Amino acid sequence: MITKAIILAAGWGTRRLPITKSVEKCMLPIGNRPVIDYVVQDAILAGIKDIYFVVNSEDNQIEKYYKPYPKLEQYLNFAGKPEYLRYIAPPQGVNFYFIEQEVNTKYGTAIPVGLCFPYIRPGESVAVLTGDDFIYNYDGSSELARLIMQTPQGASSMLSVEVDPNRVGEYGVIEFDTQGNYYQIVEKPSPENSPSNYINISKYILNYEVLQAAAAYSKVDITGEYALTEPINQYVLTGGTMKVVLSQGKYFDSGNAYAWVEANRTVLGV
Repeated sequence: MITKAIILAAGWGTRRLPITKSVEKCMLPIGNRPVIDYVVQDAILAGIKDIYFVVNSEDNQIEKYYKPYPKLEQYLNFAGKPEYLRYIAPPQGVNFYFIEQEVNTKYGTAIPVGLCFPYIRPGESVAVLTGDDFIYNYDGSSELARLIMQTPQGASSMLSVEVDPNRVGEYGVIEFDTQGNYYQIVEKPSPENSPSNYINISKYILNYEVLQAAAAYSKVDITGEYALTEPINQYVLTGGTMKVVLSQGKYFDSGNAYAWVEANRTVLGV
């Protein structure tokens, strides 16, 4: 049973500057909620009980959002607006942990996994999710729950979405092996050279072996980005299997201003 999730939320959000100078990219609003809350609520629906946010050491907005706010509660009661209390109440039955990442040193998606690895038990599998993009299901169902259901016990998997073949050059595209499982990522290929039109959206179920490899990789000294796909690739090359599950919902990346506007329109129904 998978009950832990690591949510990556430490980036500077450079694609959305200047607003991300004062608003963390994961806290950009989709309707009346921050984008990261769509990730969190999806995880809670999937049965996640422990959520590890890896955050920029300079920021505290996510932590503030998920903590009780007694002064605001007092005001709502005083002002005769108790019906609003449910909007600010922290989720029940879930533990939140905040792991700080120094983002001006090593960077990349493998680093947060390495920081959280000491909290993972041997043999445990964990959901690893990005906090600035999400899958929206009109019926309120959980995409992570579907990913967990389709991942065999002790195995690893990843969510994918299908994009217009003419847009594959904007993404990391999945190349499949002969069994239809993940083989590798081809970064921003031209349409005529793309191995597929299914992209990696960095939403994973990772078993202990992959988590351990990611933690070890995060400790070596390299030049450039520590991509989580590197230890995943090594896992596959040495005989491991990474299942690819196609998302049923609609994918939105709030790091892109146009996609952020579309996400708001979709969620608000306008």
